[in-house]
Amino acid sequence: MLYSEGMLRRILLICVPAAMLLAADKPDYSGHWVIDLAKSDFGMMPPPSKMERDIEHKDPAMGIKSIQVGERGEMKNESSYTTDGKEATIKMRNREAKVKAKWDGNKLKVNSKSEFNGNEFTQEETWTLSDDGKTLTIDNAIKAPQGEFTTKSVFTKGS
Repeated sequence: MLYSEGMLRRILLICVPAAMLLAADKPDYSGHWVIDLAKSDFGMMPPPSKMERDIEHKDPAMGIKSIQVGERGEMKNESSYTTDGKEATIKMRNREAKVKAKWDGNKLKVNSKSEFNGNEFTQEETWTLSDDGKTLTIDNAIKAPQGEFTTKSVFTKGS
């Protein structure tokens, strides 16, 4: 089937803006994020006294620097991966983890797998950004030798 030049222009006028809208649906998680302990739920784990993340996100690249202070002292971590489903190896709590992140609509799904003392740990995070871009919620389903449980970390965008 051949299209006239005018018909092709009309198709492009419809398709290009639609594609731009789909791309715009993906949030940008860049910024300095501070945990809101009152809105978070750490389940069976003790809550941290401090948790912050600095995220640099230029889709598909994602870089995260985090600091957490709790019963075990201060833990710092840096990781980078992509949001296109490619597997990356990162350091997580002083051990290697395999991570895959990919978009599910406007939510980011981050799956990780690691081993500690011969035991496998998996996490399935779902990242959601509020409409105003000021609240980042990370719902986390964890499978460990001790069982399965969930946590919810709610961060507010800081300066």
